[in-house]
Amino acid sequence: MSEAMRPDHFGPDEERRGGPLRLVLASICAAMLLAMMGITLVDVIGRYLLNSPLVGATELTELMLVGVVFLGLPAVTLDRGHVSVSLLSDRLPARFQPLREFILSLVIAALLSAIGWRIFQQGNQIAGYGGTTETLDVPLAPVAWFCAACIGVSALMTLWLGMSGLRGARVSRNRVSEE
Repeated sequence: MSEAMRPDHFGPDEERRGGPLRLVLASICAAMLLAMMGITLVDVIGRYLLNSPLVGATELTELMLVGVVFLGLPAVTLDRGHVSVSLLSDRLPARFQPLREFILSLVIAALLSAIGWRIFQQGNQIAGYGGTTETLDVPLAPVAWFCAACIGVSALMTLWLGMSGLRGARVSRNRVSEE
């Protein structure tokens, strides 16, 4: 099925929504990936050529990887780039697609909210015992809260996209019936 014929394909107006936000998130993720490569390069050169590895390189790389994954989640959500399997949805009549998208957005938002809540609670637990990274002593609770916040934002975006798709289908149906 071509990109233009996919039932979940956005038109030009929907494609522009979140465009700047998506660009900012993707740029931050790209900068963190570049920094991860630089840290790894410096660490490898220091370890094997100078016999002096970069202190905390592994921890910095891990923390940046968390940032890339969880900052990337809202960007992927805005882009509707999540992995999907359409076993039955292609066989549904086109008039049911907006409703299907809305119901799926409710389910996905509920799942994301549950996961975000659990990660937030985990962050509270980590804050309770003062968990930090081993070498650099970076507090881990804010990292967990950051992850929970990114998941919460993705849940809200999912709901918003589902509702806007439902409203868009109603508007287009009304236009067709008026003509």
